[in-house]
Amino acid sequence: MTWYRDGLLHFGLGIENTFVPQERAGERPIDEYDLTEHYAQWSDDLGLAASVGAEFMRWGIPWHIVSPERGRWEWSWTDRVMDRFGELGIRPIVDVLHYGTPLWIDDQFAHPDYPQFVAEYAARAAERYRDVATDYTPVNEPMIHSMFSGEYAYWPPYRRGAGGLVEIATAIARGFVLTQQAVADALGERATFVHVDASMRYAGDIDAPEHRETAGRYAHQGFLVEDLVTGRVDDRHPLAALLRTHGVSDERLEWFRDHAVQPDVMGVNYYPRHSTELFEAGVHHGGGFADPRPTRDDGVDGLKDMLRSYAERYGAPVMLAETCVTDDVETRITWMDDSVRAVEELRAEGTDVVGYTWWPLFDMYEWTYRHSTAPRADHLLSMGLFDLVEGPASLERRRNAAADRFAMHARQRALSLPEGR
Repeated sequence: MTWYRDGLLHFGLGIENTFVPQERAGERPIDEYDLTEHYAQWSDDLGLAASVGAEFMRWGIPWHIVSPERGRWEWSWTDRVMDRFGELGIRPIVDVLHYGTPLWIDDQFAHPDYPQFVAEYAARAAERYRDVATDYTPVNEPMIHSMFSGEYAYWPPYRRGAGGLVEIATAIARGFVLTQQAVADALGERATFVHVDASMRYAGDIDAPEHRETAGRYAHQGFLVEDLVTGRVDDRHPLAALLRTHGVSDERLEWFRDHAVQPDVMGVNYYPRHSTELFEAGVHHGGGFADPRPTRDDGVDGLKDMLRSYAERYGAPVMLAETCVTDDVETRITWMDDSVRAVEELRAEGTDVVGYTWWPLFDMYEWTYRHSTAPRADHLLSMGLFDLVEGPASLERRRNAAADRFAMHARQRALSLPEGR
């Protein structure tokens, strides 16, 4: 039986895999595998995941590493990691795209051939790792991609405004569709697709005259790429007029409907302290790291709201694909317990929640590192089951009590399995 149809709640972890390798004046590359030294410590890192009972790992292939030049492929590092997944029996859920493109793609997502480039890469990866990896996320958080690269001009290709958002969102959506088709062609019925997007909730003075138009758009915008790839955008869609205003033709929308792809599992990333943004009357906030809106911690209520919303909208099983709080270990444990309990309550109510993911396995470094000259230690985010500690020669992974609590939750799930499973 397919794992997401066995009626169980599966526990997993992730390793932060944001890659934005492009640089320019005032902006250095960001590669989380490099910053966290995962490129060197990959074998032990996966061993840590196994040590706390993780069944699956959300993990991304570094596209800019495996494709350093157009037409040249370097799989040696990724080969070793995939072998380790197989050795440990941890199911990889592979992020094909977790921000950023290789350096040779001029204009990144805005390149006219971007969708074909990403689909070719996905096809090669799926075929190469067909014996280990059958679960794929075509794009992690496609709306964050679209906003940061298309609306906020924060990441390449630095588009701005609603027009930029539409340009990048539709390009990413087309690449998303072609990626899923390419993986499905390689793996056939063995392929499982976990679509993943960020929770985007908005509250506060959304009816203030200066915010009404933006807040109204944002109420629907968080679903835009997923709506496009699943063929849900027609004349009745709340953002149809926005798309047409910015050059999306009837033929392009018809292409998405004719080539719709569906999630086997809909992944929802939810961070209680960041997922609900507030509009304030008389105050302009552009959003994103450069000009952030204030946020409100809606805790498990916000979590339940988002999981229900995605389950109802897309009619697929859902999973909590990322969650944590950045705080001391005790606060992390409290959120873990509360969020696991909330997920179990949703399951008891009839919402088909199939996975719980603590993100990340070990600490990470904030994206603001890219726009800074400070050392990586100044950007450390204490989020993980293992703390990152600067050692004399390398970053040490130091287990904390949150790892023990995660292991407890995973073990309780394992004890609930029927005999013989």
